Amino acid sequence: MKPIRKAVFPVAGLGTRFLPATKAIPKEMLPIVDSPLIQYAVDEAREAGIEQMIFVTGRGKSAIEDHFDIAYELEKTMSERGKDLSVLEPTRLGPGNCAYVRQQEPLGLGHAIWCARDIVGDEPFAIFLPDEFMHGSPGCMKQMVDAYHNIGGNMISVLEIPHEKVSSYGVIAPGKSDGAVTEVMGLVEKPKVEDAPSNLIISGRYILQPEVMRVLEHQEKGAGGEIQLTDAMAQMIGKQPFHAVTFDGSRYDCGSKVGYIEANLAVALSRADMADEVRAIAFDLLK
Repeated sequence: MKPIRKAVFPVAGLGTRFLPATKAIPKEMLPIVDSPLIQYAVDEAREAGIEQMIFVTGRGKSAIEDHFDIAYELEKTMSERGKDLSVLEPTRLGPGNCAYVRQQEPLGLGHAIWCARDIVGDEPFAIFLPDEFMHGSPGCMKQMVDAYHNIGGNMISVLEIPHEKVSSYGVIAPGKSDGAVTEVMGLVEKPKVEDAPSNLIISGRYILQPEVMRVLEHQEKGAGGEIQLTDAMAQMIGKQPFHAVTFDGSRYDCGSKVGYIEANLAVALSRADMADEVRAIAFDLLK
């Protein structure tokens, strides 16, 4: 069983839900308290032992590259003023540990992942959707990698939601369960409520075998007129082991404004350096 060394971050989206904030700043650079969304995803990947980060970008995303580069002028100025540079350590990715590839056309998540095929090569790899903010310890991908070491194959993270909301997500048809791990018998992208096989939704983290790239190469457009990753994964069920891991933690949909605000509050309230003040502010605002 090959280890999970590489992760793909599809970050080419326009972020139109957050305009005008995202007119000049990628949505992945929007901060949750004091770190951008993409930083949290990369930190989660590192915790899981992943070594190489592959960013599938588009026009106007250079801020992501700059964020994970060395900022010589900033560091020199901070050093001269006696400032602590350790706050910048997580933003440094070692030489050769990050790669960038462009998705020239907005053809869907499946197409974005396929754009990274040559860098992924013949290895299993992880996928992170950065605006699916997963908050917990250990992180979601660490929980998945630990399960992967036991059973291998393909793996997705799932969460249980109210049944009436399933039509906005990819949903699994579950098989046998063993603790947090559930066998995946089928996948449906954005089903009607009455047709949904469960209320377990795919929640933005994946471990996939490299064969999915060959499927994506010939994948036809699906829901929304886009090449859907869910459709490609569905073709691999029955050919390779496929399981879901129910994340032991909290998930915040930072693709929505309300979810983004909720994530900021959750992180702030979990931090000893600001929890009391933020709690007091929240109570005051709710009076």
